[in-house]
Amino acid sequence: MNRVHHTGPAALLGAAALVTASFAAGSTALAAETPATGVGQAGQRLTVSATHDLDPAGETIRVTGEKYDETKGIYVALCKDNGDDRIPGPCLGGADTSGAASASKWIVPKGDPNEGELALAYGAGGTFDVELSVTAKDGNVDCAQVSCSVVTRVDHRGTGDRSQDVRVPVTFTGATPGGGDGVDVPAGTVSYVRTAEFTTAGRPQDLLLHPDSGKLYVGSADIPDTADVNERGLYALDPADGRVLSHVAQAPGSTGALAARNVPLLIGPLAGDGVVFHYPLRGIGTAKDGDASAQGVWLTGATVTGAGPGTDAATVLVAQGPALSEIETATGTVRRTVTLDGGSVLGVDNAHGAAWSAGATGGQLRRVDTGSFTVTATAQLPDGYVTFLEADPTTGNVWVGSGTSVLVFDRDAKLLATLEGQDRPTAAAFDATTGEAFVLREDYGNADNGADNVGSLEVHDTTTFQPAAEPVAMPGSRADAYAGVAVTPGGGSVYVTDQAESKVVRLDRRMSPKVVQSPADLSVEPGAEVTLTATAEGTPEPTVHWQVSTDGGQTWSAIEGATDTTYAFTAQSSHDGHRYRAEFTNSAGTTRTSPVTLTVTEAGSGDTGGDDSGGGSGGDATGGDDGGGTGRSTDPAEGDDTAGSTGGASGDSGGTGGSDVSPSGTAGTGTTDTATAGGSLASTGVGALSVAALAAALTGAGWAAYRRGRSVN
Repeated sequence: MNRVHHTGPAALLGAAALVTASFAAGSTALAAETPATGVGQAGQRLTVSATHDLDPAGETIRVTGEKYDETKGIYVALCKDNGDDRIPGPCLGGADTSGAASASKWIVPKGDPNEGELALAYGAGGTFDVELSVTAKDGNVDCAQVSCSVVTRVDHRGTGDRSQDVRVPVTFTGATPGGGDGVDVPAGTVSYVRTAEFTTAGRPQDLLLHPDSGKLYVGSADIPDTADVNERGLYALDPADGRVLSHVAQAPGSTGALAARNVPLLIGPLAGDGVVFHYPLRGIGTAKDGDASAQGVWLTGATVTGAGPGTDAATVLVAQGPALSEIETATGTVRRTVTLDGGSVLGVDNAHGAAWSAGATGGQLRRVDTGSFTVTATAQLPDGYVTFLEADPTTGNVWVGSGTSVLVFDRDAKLLATLEGQDRPTAAAFDATTGEAFVLREDYGNADNGADNVGSLEVHDTTTFQPAAEPVAMPGSRADAYAGVAVTPGGGSVYVTDQAESKVVRLDRRMSPKVVQSPADLSVEPGAEVTLTATAEGTPEPTVHWQVSTDGGQTWSAIEGATDTTYAFTAQSSHDGHRYRAEFTNSAGTTRTSPVTLTVTEAGSGDTGGDDSGGGSGGDATGGDDGGGTGRSTDPAEGDDTAGSTGGASGDSGGTGGSDVSPSGTAGTGTTDTATAGGSLASTGVGALSVAALAAALTGAGWAAYRRGRSVN
């Protein structure tokens, strides 16, 4: 019995044509969901509902797409992943000849003659929503041994068109890919690892990385079990090693007298260096690295319950219970005030001229325009402890820590997403460069209600709200009244508070190698210089080692000394048929380029080797290895259908020797393949494809061609 994975309502689609292939909104997944999204070269988004630890015996997964070119038909399937700019295949399963969920789907433009029994039409905006029934292996592919992805690509009518290629890697339980092309973890997998713990800054309550000086500012309280030392105050740390640059312990109170102060909230940076901060009960202070004591003002009225940057450099916004005021930082003078009944928690979004207010235990969420100081949007929050209101400076959405959930609202206070979790969300921060949100969750409660004394750091895409990295377990992290997260631009490092253990934890970004440049098949004469080049990105920077196979890819050996991104050597006749690949490795994983084949032939032998440009002798660019083989044509208008080691969906345009002839290909020196008895779509792409034709076009051997019988002129 297949398990089913899904990701909630089919919000991407409104097309009635896709109803039969969509999940019902609100249906329940039977296993842990691990959704992921891939992005295409034109902004297409391919989202797969479950991507890790799938059941090898069978899973039904949901696949949605948006922003695809509605004029181009595509296939959606689970295939062997051959890397960037390489045709995926072979693919698992056969054709969907009944319209029910299967291992592949065909999506076509509205009004396409194939729409209906075999193919689904795009929804508005180039969207689709389908189910795929996938297993770990069939007679063509074993995804437990090689890397596989759910992919989209242009259908058989445009096989050389790579514009709709999008890949989302998937893994099955117990899979150990290796020894062949692909990866041991999905390429480009992002994670964070704990690299340092700073115990030099008291009991940390909030964090701020200064955008100009780069210093890590820490607002701290006193450590309870060190009675002989008073650690409270404002710290400036070197973010690389946690070294204390300075400690500003004192700030003025209600009478102006200096005293050691807790610093629970860092409001914002000062120009050049330093921060504005709040200290109990009604203090607003300023200080920078090296100051002997802080400057500060003591406000009138109630205790400060929230604060954020003001509308200019001289002011801050302060919540004192229901009173939201803008005050002058240097004097405490109130410029303006608005009363928000039930308000107390504050989040400020200067990028969009807004402040967000909510009660400490839920109630009404309000958006206040900071230009007019009027409420412009409201929403009702559920009952539950509100831990933070953090506004995304890029989108203007506000993220609300509520109970054990994070609620995301847009600028009109419309709920966009609910991110559930076991632990209490206590702090959040955003990185505009990566478009990611970093949420600290800390354990709360006791053993009787499921507490395990382990929190986590989560990373989410701020557009899709899907996980952008693997969650990081934070042992010993316990929820308290205050917490902080700070992120370096680009998300390279993340700093989080751990009050329970009186330390700041640094986590660094890791990304498994992702190939960005791969070599191509070559055909040369003996004595020619061969240069293969491959590059990959990753964090840390991956190392590379070239490998060779002399038995058609069955076994691989490292080439001694070939540890640069470019491998050059002199071709010998004995190298004919050898395969080469580059293996990239870092601490996050290993990724290999797809193998390329070297053909070494004597001049005038006639064996051109073929490549995927179609200009050789029968090169087939759409399946199996990109090398075409040695297909020779006895008729310039017709290619030999033996070219290529694995049949593709169609033959590309032939050179002087012709090309593979298939439903949508051209042959020889430009003669158009016309529909004959037993044929199918002409090169114009007009006409419907029969059930039998589709079954052949979507075989598990990797988008295999539906080849017609050879006609005799």
